[in-house]
Amino acid sequence: MPRQDQGMSSDRYQIIPRTLLFITKEDKVLLLKGAPTKRIWANQYNGIGGHIEKGEDIRQAAQRELKEETGLSVSNLKLCATIMIDTGDYSGIGLFVFRGKDPMGELQISEEGSLSWVPMAELHNYSLVEDLPVILPEIMKLSPADEPLSILYTFDERNQLVIKINR
Repeated sequence: MPRQDQGMSSDRYQIIPRTLLFITKEDKVLLLKGAPTKRIWANQYNGIGGHIEKGEDIRQAAQRELKEETGLSVSNLKLCATIMIDTGDYSGIGLFVFRGKDPMGELQISEEGSLSWVPMAELHNYSLVEDLPVILPEIMKLSPADEPLSILYTFDERNQLVIKINR
């Protein structure tokens, strides 16, 4: 199908594509504590990730973000979830969540913040971004044969995050 037949129109719902990665080693997950100067999630822990650039597929973007933000690489990235974030506008966020384990390379300093290997059993002791306590345990309990989770984020009348996980 040619480009002009793809159905693009400024009045249709559009998404901004992003990646989110959770890399594990033994019983620990690699999290990034956002730099104090970050506009969003400053001083909070989140997975690794970022925007998908033009011309990249989602796996290439995930590998690139992992390398840029950590210096590490993994050969076993698995798509674990897709998250649609309904911002209430004509465009939302499409978040592609990957999991990988046993990374190769040495951790490097990141401008995004500081990296930490956090024991899964101690996550409750860390200042996590709002959705991590809900989605991270669900992602970690997926088996290799499981289908990716389908997750929808919306916001209620008080602008509070509402997370709906569809299995």
